[in-house]
Amino acid sequence: MMETDRTRHSRYHIFYHFVWIPKYRRQVLTEAVAERLRPIFYEIAESKGLEIQALEIMPDHIHLFVSSPPQNAPSLIVNWFKGISARMYNHRYEDGRIRWTTAYYVGTAGTVSEETIKRYIEEQTRCRDTSVESEE
Repeated sequence: MMETDRTRHSRYHIFYHFVWIPKYRRQVLTEAVAERLRPIFYEIAESKGLEIQALEIMPDHIHLFVSSPPQNAPSLIVNWFKGISARMYNHRYEDGRIRWTTAYYVGTAGTVSEETIKRYIEEQTRCRDTSVESEE
């Protein structure tokens, strides 16, 4: 049986896969920037009552797989992560400004494809590590 989350008035099993890019798709999400952004995303999720299932920060885009209560629209969720993360990062660090495009991708996942999406996001890390090694 699938595991469900609950709020006071509902039980749910809702997952969203978001992908978005930095302004002009520049490769600004270096390892140092990624290490600073990662805890910011988890802070946002905790403060908004969301649960991050998988997160991968690539040099030119972000994959976020998150569970959310049904009262949160996908557009609201992605705007929380994009807007709050940019403000928090730019306030905390002086090494450059994080700016996101207004566009994003969102897909939903049920119980069958949840593991498939997690595996895809995890494979992005292996692909990135392989391409970095081949460039050296």
